[in-house]
Amino acid sequence: MHADLVAYVILFLLIAGESSGAPLPGETALIAAGVLASQGDLSIVAVVALAATGAILGDNTGYLLGRRGGRWLLTRPGPFLHHRRKALERSEPFFARHGAKTVFFGRWLPFLRVTAAWLAGASKLEWKRFLVWNALGGILWAITVGVTAYLLGEAAAHDIRLAGFVALGAAVVALAGFLLYRRARRRLPMRRPPGSAG
Repeated sequence: MHADLVAYVILFLLIAGESSGAPLPGETALIAAGVLASQGDLSIVAVVALAATGAILGDNTGYLLGRRGGRWLLTRPGPFLHHRRKALERSEPFFARHGAKTVFFGRWLPFLRVTAAWLAGASKLEWKRFLVWNALGGILWAITVGVTAYLLGEAAAHDIRLAGFVALGAAVVALAGFLLYRRARRRLPMRRPPGSAG
């Protein structure tokens, strides 16, 4: 096999594996492939196409695994059973309301890129809805990360990883603020209408 063909295969497998839920360096592989394309060793069109395909197929594999086995893993007896069940109870209404956004934007966030498909499947997010937003996210992620790495060259790796962690930090802060706001609202005493009995 030619070196470029081996690189394409490794790129596809790493991204597909990470997207299906395995802790693999899929995005790092895409950045490296984009840098190699900028040096003329690979085709940026092939890199983006393979990355998008791997992301979509991997996420759909993760969705099916989560749909068929995710609930069993979260509800089976064992350590942290109460916490696992609570996580499932909370994820179902969350994915019912925000599942599409989570699947789409999760492509750019390190933790969600690995877990969003599993959680969507375990939470029974409708597959057609998942597929549409997953495909859009996978394609745009492959284009933005791959082309940015291609344009920036070797300087891209550090900058793109840093941007990913900054985005993750911002998302965590926003989520924490939202949860604190909701908790504060629940603790406020309900106002009684004027003239009601004490």
